[in-house]
Amino acid sequence: MVLDGPLGTELAARGIETPAPLWSAAALLDARGCDVVRAIHRDYARAGATVHTANTFRTKRRQAGAAWAELTARAVSLAREAVRDVGSGHRIAGSVAPLEDCYRPDLSPAEARQEHRAMAQALARAGVDVLLCETFPHVGEALVALEEAVATGIEAWVSFTAGPGSDLLSPEDIGLAAREAASRGAGAVLVNCTPAARTLAHVERLAGCGVPFGAYANAGAETEGLGWGAGVDQRGSGAARYAELARRWLDAGATIVGGCCGTGPGHIAALRALVDGARLAPGAGGSPR
Repeated sequence: MVLDGPLGTELAARGIETPAPLWSAAALLDARGCDVVRAIHRDYARAGATVHTANTFRTKRRQAGAAWAELTARAVSLAREAVRDVGSGHRIAGSVAPLEDCYRPDLSPAEARQEHRAMAQALARAGVDVLLCETFPHVGEALVALEEAVATGIEAWVSFTAGPGSDLLSPEDIGLAAREAASRGAGAVLVNCTPAARTLAHVERLAGCGVPFGAYANAGAETEGLGWGAGVDQRGSGAARYAELARRWLDAGATIVGGCCGTGPGHIAALRALVDGARLAPGAGGSPR
């Protein structure tokens, strides 16, 4: 299964400002921004992604204020519209993010359940196919968000992050969290927004958690040459190198791959080629075309 890539990176690359506190969700405030969000979703679909995460990472009341529910519904609608004419088999995921900073687990509020419940229910009303609780550096808050997502009756996934230094959660932490998440109803467990070059150790700890697992990493530092312009919009060397790292995740048993910050449609196209090649390899149960 191939997920899409980030919206924030692409919005910035296409000239759309992403100021705090809304960040990528600021694009939902005007027609031009909405058009670009729709175009990004469409480009990811054409690159080969079949799961598309709506631009709801920052549409919570805490960041968006009174308009939060309207912006959440708008984001889901834009994603649905974008993939409607691309082909069948596309699913829309609603992003449920940490209430505060995804790199600051120390800011995770002690009482998070009510806000995560409101977000999960709003996304369910908007008609998402999957609830994706993503980029959580705090396991306790992630599990609360997951429980509220599961309670909607919609398929719920959870994704943890080890952060830009790959040290907010250890591979052992993520392995234990994955098993706990599976026991609480997660349909899939992932690791995301961790540098691609340092993601494998975390993916390996997901094996054996009892549910499908995978990764959508970030491109790491700009000097690593995996993204941030190195193959973001084309099948360049950055995208190819990212896919080679993802091959190791597949070898470790991952069945879900995608991209996070610093990647783009070129990376997703490279992942689609990788996944299709793995599926059609001898012994993989497919037949060459």
